[in-house]
Amino acid sequence: MEEKIRVSKLLSELGLCSRREADSYIEQGLVTIDGEVVNELGSRAFRHQKIELQSGAKAQQASRITVILNKPVGFISHYDDEQEYQPAASLITPENYFASQLDKARNPRFNTRGLAPAGRLDIDSTGMLVLTQDGRIAKLLIGENSPIEKEYLVRVEGALSFEDLDRLKHGLELDGVVLKPAQVSWQNEDQLRFVLREGRKRQIRRMCELVGLRVLGLKRVRMGRISLGALPPGKWRFVRPEEQF
Repeated sequence: MEEKIRVSKLLSELGLCSRREADSYIEQGLVTIDGEVVNELGSRAFRHQKIELQSGAKAQQASRITVILNKPVGFISHYDDEQEYQPAASLITPENYFASQLDKARNPRFNTRGLAPAGRLDIDSTGMLVLTQDGRIAKLLIGENSPIEKEYLVRVEGALSFEDLDRLKHGLELDGVVLKPAQVSWQNEDQLRFVLREGRKRQIRRMCELVGLRVLGLKRVRMGRISLGALPPGKWRFVRPEEQF
């Protein structure tokens, strides 16, 4: 017998919003089930029913900001409860805004409330960090089965055999879990290019250790179809409406 499921979970599975956002929209009466408004938290529905966000919810989503930061070394991607290190979000200021002709109508002074990193980047790593107020984008980038590729350039020290290069591509495991297949190739004589579809803690550094390599530098240069490009270290820019991960 088919069971009813929480509407907030169904909305998240459909990629329409995060569960937290769904609860907010339900409270505001901005969700319908088969055309009927639902405004009670914890409401449930069958999978075959038509669940939709109303225009008011879509307008709220359109107003949510997503930015790209070129994170320097020394900043952590998430907030530190002990306040030992500075979070990358502290760099999202008007002074660090990297303006371009494509963004001349955007105002770098915006309400950063709810702006959070969609993914991690170690304190000693640099490059592309996405911060967003939009739960849909966060789920797309860091959800359990995210389809989004993340590309890294990794400076390494040590010798790498053809066999170990193949192991980097597929055959290693971390914490007892076999890693998903990766694209790994030499970029130049001391730098490897990694393309991953997962992001386990310090994954690339640990992968390299397993084949006898020492990582000297690591930079994320692309997430999905959006690249870091010429964004200088410590600077940020808006993700434009026409850009899709």
